[in-house]
This record gives sequence, structure tokens and C-alpha cells, in this order.
Amino acid sequence: MQIMNLPGPKAKALIDRDSGVISPSYPRGYPFVMDHGRGTEVWDVDGNRFLDFAAGIAVVATGHSHPTVVKAIKEQADKFIHISSDFYHTKWVELAEKINEIAPFTEDAVCFMTNSGTESVEAAIKLARYHTKRSEFIGFLGAFHGRTMGAVSFTASKPHYHRGFYPLMSGVQHVPYPDPYRPLLNANSGEDYGEAIVRYIEEQLFGRIVPADNVAGILIEPIQGEGGYIVPTPGFFSALRKLCDKYGILLIADEVQSGMGRSGKWWSIEHFGVEPDIVCSAKGIASGMPLGAMIARKSVMTWPKGSHGNTYGGNPISCAAGLATIELIENEFLKNAEEVGNYTLDALEEIMVRHPSIGEVRGRGLMIGVEFVNDKLTKEPGEEVRDKVVDIAFERGLLLLGCGKSVIRISPPLSVTRPEVDEALAIFEEAISISEKEKLAGAS
Repeated sequence: MQIMNLPGPKAKALIDRDSGVISPSYPRGYPFVMDHGRGTEVWDVDGNRFLDFAAGIAVVATGHSHPTVVKAIKEQADKFIHISSDFYHTKWVELAEKINEIAPFTEDAVCFMTNSGTESVEAAIKLARYHTKRSEFIGFLGAFHGRTMGAVSFTASKPHYHRGFYPLMSGVQHVPYPDPYRPLLNANSGEDYGEAIVRYIEEQLFGRIVPADNVAGILIEPIQGEGGYIVPTPGFFSALRKLCDKYGILLIADEVQSGMGRSGKWWSIEHFGVEPDIVCSAKGIASGMPLGAMIARKSVMTWPKGSHGNTYGGNPISCAAGLATIELIENEFLKNAEEVGNYTLDALEEIMVRHPSIGEVRGRGLMIGVEFVNDKLTKEPGEEVRDKVVDIAFERGLLLLGCGKSVIRISPPLSVTRPEVDEALAIFEEAISISEKEKLAGAS
């Protein structure tokens, strides 16, 4: 396979300029400077071709610059670009109506339009406090919900998200996420680990720390994203829903990364047979245009005029892109995410058998995590191998992102084809082989 000398001269020059004028807070992984893209393929400013299996952090659901989405954007831009939320526009209403159709509630859904995932989470926090007249929340270890002050108070995937920003928002308690690969609590004999987590919340958290009737909401990623693309155990969500119903607590599903068809269903919580009360959405909702939505049951969206708002949320161009995106997912890519996702999972499981550094392959649809370990028995995280795989794959034309302590996420556009998966996984396996050989050489 071709090994590229990266970054190329044009990319290097732009990166040098960037360092002088852009905030150093951005977590750049490797020196990719994009020029253009089509579908799953992208090219850098030096003309090098890559397969994008990161999709802008699971954002470009329909692939880069899908003609239908581009057409919708251009048509709306020709009419008008902005009208504030003080007024009305057609695309805003049409998008909310479509979201109501696909929302994971049996009752009608009402939307608050936002610009991003973290803003959707902030809106959910405010609504939950207003609706319940309660102040406390429960989040989960490993979670990522954003970086603004409310959302980052729930984020618990890496300590550097908090360093230098204390005090955070008060009233958030964290409990273990039901990770069957790395359990933090002991389950009783025959007990589902997820049910053990819920039992811990009721017996220990409610019994010792925070009264249940003070808790406004439980905020959770149905499939954990930044924390490691973790799929919870089968019994978890039914037990959690029962707990919320018992104590009048709102169940808030953060579907920012896992929603909009990525898991092979519109919402990843649909895999577990329960309904949330609030859903936070963004990323894949508009194929890369800045848009999010906080979606709630109509009976929960009880706050009055002026209690929350924004200037850009529901931007006409973003809403037009959102409508086009949802139509494409509905007609083509939801099924593709399920079918090509299963194909990819099967292929990765075959690769896992051949490589001692892979501890587990897990996921749903095109939200797949590959966990790297130093030892399959001890499950010691293989962070160094993971990082090398990402870098080597980049040099050979494959864009990947890590997550968790030692996981690589496989999250291409929902439009990805089987031949593109085959090409990407050939690069991926070569990168794994090289990383394993380097590790052996270093140990000898």
C-alpha cells in the first residue's frame, strides 16, 4: 500500500499559519488539511486521497457534499440565509414536524432547535429542572456530553475536560456505565450487570447521598461515544426506565453521536425497547451544517415564553440541510447503516482473531468500537498500540479517530459501500500488524 509523506508542503504551510491565529485548545489528532470530499472519499490540499472513517466525528451522515444536501443548501441560500427565532420560517416547522415523526416517543414530540450537541444538552438540563422543579442529576462515568459549563459537568471521560474550570455546575452525581467488558461493580449471581448498576443507584446513591425526589433527570448516552463506543448490557435500560418511573425522574438520552441512523435505527435507544423523555440530537442531523435539537415529549416541554432561546438555532440553511439529510437516511442510508454495519462487524471480528492486540469488537450499525489491549486476559488498555494504528492508517490513506482509553471508532458516513469498507479494513489491518511488530521489536 502507498505510504504518503504527510503533511505535504501545502498542508504544512497552512498548519503553520493556523498555529499563529487559532486557539491551542483544539484537540488536533494528526496533520490532515482537507481540500474537498465526495461521499466517503476526501482529499487534502496536496491532492492526497483518503477514506474518511471518522465522518467529522459521526457528522457527515450522508457523506461529504451529497448532491441532494448541497442542492437544498443552495436553494435556501438563494431565498434567505437567516431569520432569528423571534419569527417563523417554513423549513423550521417542516423539520420539527419530521422530527416528530421519527422521535422515539409514543406521544407527540416538541423541538427546541440548537446549533450543536452541547447546546442541546444545556437545553435539556434547563428543561428538566424547570419541568420537575428539582435540581439534582445523575450522569455516568466515561460520558461525554460537551464542553460548555453545564454539559462538561456531566462529562466524565477524561480529567483534562475539567482541569482549570472548577467549580463546575453543582448537583451532578456520577455512577458507572454498564460496560460489560470492564465492569466496575459486582453483580449478584445471575444478575445482569446493567441491573446491578440501577440497583446501586437506588440502594447507594439514593440511600446514602441524594434523595430520589430531588433528582430531575438521568442523562445518558444509550451507546457511549467518547467513552469507548460501549454498548450496555441487555437488562440495563428496562431497569433504568422503571427506576425513573418509580421516582418521577426524567430519562434524558444523549443521542448526539449515536442518533440519526448511525446505529442502524433512528435512535440507538430503540435497540433497548424503552422510551426516553428527552432526546439530545446534533452531529448527523444536517450532514455537517451546524444544527442540533433538544426533543422532548409534549407533556414535558412545559416552560413558558422567554424561558430559553437563541439567535441562530433553527437556521434556515441548516434546517434545509436537515430535511434533505433525514429524507436520504430514511430512503437509503438507514438500511445501509444496518446492513453494511453488520458486514463491517463480521469483518472486524475475523480481523480480531488474527491479532492479539484486539480485545473486543463491539457496536451497532456503523457505530463500531475496536478495543486494543496489551493482554487479552488482563484487558490492560493498549493505548500505545491504538495510537500507532491511527497514525499508520493516516499515512496510508485512512482517517480514524480514537475514543475511550484504547479504542478506535469505526464511524464512516452512513452511505459507505462494502468495497470502501474492504479497502479501509485492509489498511486498518496492515496498520495493526505493523503496530504489533513494532511493539514486539521494542520489547526484545
